[in-house]
Amino acid sequence: MAKQCDITGKSSQVGGRYSNRTRAAHFNPGGKVRRQPNLQKKHIYVPELGKTVTVTVSTKGLRTLAKNGAHKTLQKAGLI
Repeated sequence: MAKQCDITGKSSQVGGRYSNRTRAAHFNPGGKVRRQPNLQKKHIYVPELGKTVTVTVSTKGLRTLAKNGAHKTLQKAGLI
């Protein structure tokens, strides 16, 4: 399974790794690095359903859950 947030869809990104000095020389000896999202596995209780749902969610997704409510957010993401 891919490392991806169930709510926001965030996944890993590929970026460069080099210092300011090598940036000035237009040379990238560090190669590429894969940056992973900050994913957490959470058990979220949905009172409308009366049950607990397990989701892999990024920290930004947790803020979205807190702001909009669990039932509405999970329904929009297609998880319930």
